[in-house]
Amino acid sequence: MLVDGMALLFRAYYATATSGYIRRTKSGIPTNAIYGFIRYFWDAVQNFDPSHVICCWDLGGSTFRGQQFSAYKGNRPEAPNDLVPQFSIIRDVMDSMGVPNISAEGYEADDCIGTLATQFSEEMDVMILTGDHDLLQLVSDRTTVIIMKKGHGNYKVYTPESLYEEKQLQPRQIIDVKALMGDASDNYPGVRGIGEKTAHKLVQEYGSVEGILDNLDQVTKSVRVKIETDLEMLHLSRKLAEIHCCVPVACELDICELSLDERMVADKFEELEMKSLCHLLGVVV
Repeated sequence: MLVDGMALLFRAYYATATSGYIRRTKSGIPTNAIYGFIRYFWDAVQNFDPSHVICCWDLGGSTFRGQQFSAYKGNRPEAPNDLVPQFSIIRDVMDSMGVPNISAEGYEADDCIGTLATQFSEEMDVMILTGDHDLLQLVSDRTTVIIMKKGHGNYKVYTPESLYEEKQLQPRQIIDVKALMGDASDNYPGVRGIGEKTAHKLVQEYGSVEGILDNLDQVTKSVRVKIETDLEMLHLSRKLAEIHCCVPVACELDICELSLDERMVADKFEELEMKSLCHLLGVVV
């Protein structure tokens, strides 16, 4: 199981922060996101029973996408002050659980996940745990994407068959749809004036961006004009949407086998004043 660390951490933070209550240690260190993260993570482990687990993270600083398009993710607010110190602590917690933390300078967690999924799926089935639908492009016969939905323990599992049943798209076509419609969350526009519905219809009919461009004479005049006007941004948006699967990261199988050292886990949770989580994980204090 490849875990999208930031997706879980932000979800866990906002699940409690919106109520106005932030869990803290006696010394004032905020731990609400860490506490929620472990609950989400362990629920998924119990539900899907992975033999091996890796957690992937974004690093601060610029990425190659930001270099290609300066406004990439430029609309995102700074992380809340109470969340910032939890970024490093959660990695320490995963270390104590024997789960490797993987990241790569200049790349996003998605790229690390895509790279590791490509590597590991050659010899075993891979599960990706996330809340990010962008990762659906990684679905394959050996890779399933588990989307965390609203509510604790609520998941939607995507295989090539279930993805096609729901969206009438092949995994790689997710990239083409995003190239056309853009992504408001990541702050790139795609083709101005083309929304999700039209993007889906075009990709379903012509198969890909190349297929659409080869058949521009067959689309409506208004759509053709929009595409021709924003052709450069269409190609750029496609580059931004595509997850890179050749990032310089690797992890040996024996390192990521899920096996808790109960003493290490108990010590870490006691340090963070979260002894109740030991019971959740079946760790004897």
